[in-house]
Amino acid sequence: MTRLIEILISLAIVAVLFLVVGIVLPSSRHLSHSVETNRKLTIVFDTLNSMRRFKDWNPLALRDPNMEIKLVGKEEGVGARLEYSSKERGLGNGSWEIVKSEPGKLVGYKISSVERGDNKRSEFTLKPTGKNNRNVEITQTYDVDYGWDLLGRYSGLYVSSNVGEDVKMGLARLSNLLATVPNYDYSKLSETDPAGAPKIVDRPAENVLSVTAAVERNNDKIKGQIHSNMEWIKKVIAANGLEAVGPVRIVTNEFGAETYSFDVVQQVRKIGDTSTEATKLDVKIDGPGNPVKAELLPPTKVVVSSSSGHNFAALPPVRDAVRAWALTRGYTTTDRPYEAWKAGIDESFDPALGKFDVYWPVK
Repeated sequence: MTRLIEILISLAIVAVLFLVVGIVLPSSRHLSHSVETNRKLTIVFDTLNSMRRFKDWNPLALRDPNMEIKLVGKEEGVGARLEYSSKERGLGNGSWEIVKSEPGKLVGYKISSVERGDNKRSEFTLKPTGKNNRNVEITQTYDVDYGWDLLGRYSGLYVSSNVGEDVKMGLARLSNLLATVPNYDYSKLSETDPAGAPKIVDRPAENVLSVTAAVERNNDKIKGQIHSNMEWIKKVIAANGLEAVGPVRIVTNEFGAETYSFDVVQQVRKIGDTSTEATKLDVKIDGPGNPVKAELLPPTKVVVSSSSGHNFAALPPVRDAVRAWALTRGYTTTDRPYEAWKAGIDESFDPALGKFDVYWPVK
């Protein structure tokens, strides 16, 4: 009997100590870690403000390769939500939802998970730093409330080691991800004209005629080669009862230091054909040495941006900016970029007259 009483007293003392320590422990936890990147502020913000690249930087999916992930509602900005479901113990079902979004400054997430605690949230604040503010300091915070959940307060003792390690890993993965994006501020594409803002559009199947060329990087020689290649294309158009659709396109193969390799491309169709879905044309290409190639391009998605007020030689940064915009939103660029020379061939060599639609296929 005495032994039993001693055991009960010991258990009572442990229970009291558990209660006292639990009451003394903090009712909430906060942690913060930072990383620095040299990517443009626009790129950093848009990557965090979109759910399309969430799994590429957040370590959540690494904990269960078979985790089911789906996007709900919007893909970016306040209201964008990612839900996940896992059979792994300790993961279960949960979600991340963007509840705060201040362009260039902050992205805030509301988190739902099986771990103890309420009002889980994580915020990413962005601060220009470094020489001439060329870099961006990314600070991620994590907060959770336990209230009077004493078991939760005890679990909070491990937040720094558990959640904290995930935060540090996520920031490292985010930094590596950002390093793969061309460092061009695509927001400048629409500074003077909103039409310059990149967007995703569906490009239907198209019949095209093309000629490949590689010439010295000299404007007169490039212009002359384009005109020469277009003459070949016009002969094939006339011989097959075709008509040109839209402006000439230039597809860049390699923009080297001394040589420019490119394709001159013209979309075509049968004269009078108004169908919306193209089928492969039977194009006869006669004549010795005729360099024209006919093909049916399959339908695809492309990111496009309009650009004007400069000549074709100023387009490489525009291409990289278009690709950066696509990558931050989770699209993968494929094939080669190309431009529709809307002002015509000669005018496109004039800095004041050039007008282009810049395209890059994506998937």
